[in-house]
Amino acid sequence: MEAIRRGVAEIVSEKELEDKISRSIKEGRPLRIKYGADPSAPDIHLGHTVCLRKMKQFQDLGHEIVFIIGDFTGRIGDPSGKSETRRQLSEQEVLANARTYEAQVFKILDPARTRLVFNSSWLGPLDFAGVIHLAAKYTVARMLERDDFHKRFKEEKSIGVHEFLYPLAQAYDSVAVEADLELGGTDQTFNFLLARDIQREYGQAPQVALTMPLLVGLDGVQKMSKSLGNYIGVNEPPREMYGKTMSIPDDLIAPYFELVTGVSMEEVRAVATGLADGSVHPRDAKMRLAREIASMYHGEEAALEAENDFVRVFQQKLRPDEIPEVVVPASELAEGKIAPYRLVFIAGFAPSASAAKRLVDQGAVYIEDRRVDSSDSISLTTGTVVKVGKRMFGRVRLE
Repeated sequence: MEAIRRGVAEIVSEKELEDKISRSIKEGRPLRIKYGADPSAPDIHLGHTVCLRKMKQFQDLGHEIVFIIGDFTGRIGDPSGKSETRRQLSEQEVLANARTYEAQVFKILDPARTRLVFNSSWLGPLDFAGVIHLAAKYTVARMLERDDFHKRFKEEKSIGVHEFLYPLAQAYDSVAVEADLELGGTDQTFNFLLARDIQREYGQAPQVALTMPLLVGLDGVQKMSKSLGNYIGVNEPPREMYGKTMSIPDDLIAPYFELVTGVSMEEVRAVATGLADGSVHPRDAKMRLAREIASMYHGEEAALEAENDFVRVFQQKLRPDEIPEVVVPASELAEGKIAPYRLVFIAGFAPSASAAKRLVDQGAVYIEDRRVDSSDSISLTTGTVVKVGKRMFGRVRLE
């Protein structure tokens, strides 16, 4: 229970969980720990790993993870926390994203103790009569108790009937896999509690609901999200991962240690105490944190190389030892010159030409260590080094 409680926001209820664990030990049957992920985006970031790491703790304690990829519910769209109806994804989008999830979750989870399933296998065959039967087990009044639905109803904003079906479908997932416990973020509390009610309606013992805090992103304000750009992706290169970690606000250092690393709670508390009384410098704590995170996904050697590069670039104001090559077609040049924003865009340092222009306007673009302060064309040859922001470097190769 001490391991399970680490970083947890709420357990409903802890007594039920203790009883389930006791029965599990007595009967020699591992608990079925349910986790559902709608593949609405293709990449997993550290925010997702908060729950993934908790699942790994359950695996280390001998239990089984039922990882549900919501290829069916993903086409409805989870309304949790949404102020308006969410865009429904196509089947092709969902399946493409799901394939990347499969590859990434096993960076953390043990495949031998993970049952990976798609909820279309039981929601797809559910005919219209089955949907009516399921919907009859819950009331509109109870559904409107949910914060986001209640707020939208009061503000006379649109609520699609299909959005009411989402938490019911998620609850049916728990029935289908006979979940003993479901875990996820605090934004899923309503859905988890609803699933307990639906399981009772189907004659099953209700699952325990375990919620984890939503990891705050690099901006220190919003939850980590790729759409907000405040994320650290688990597939990002170690140097990018290290540099991003060094940019988090100081008040996130201890929570990050607790939620996304395996550092012992005794050490986490010591770091938190040291930061509070001034005996630990935030920079040193962040470097330890960045090294821990980069090591988890790329190994200790790569993490140390990333740290050395960070010291060279940010403390010694030097270039990194290795600068990736960026190919620029010679056809982009006019008399050996190119517009700075075109170079930034072609090099892949900005997702669009307009974003590249903003970077130039903000003074974030450097050519051979000199800031580009205008939109005038610049000379370019093979070997020219371009820097964008604090962490992105590229060595030009014309072809």
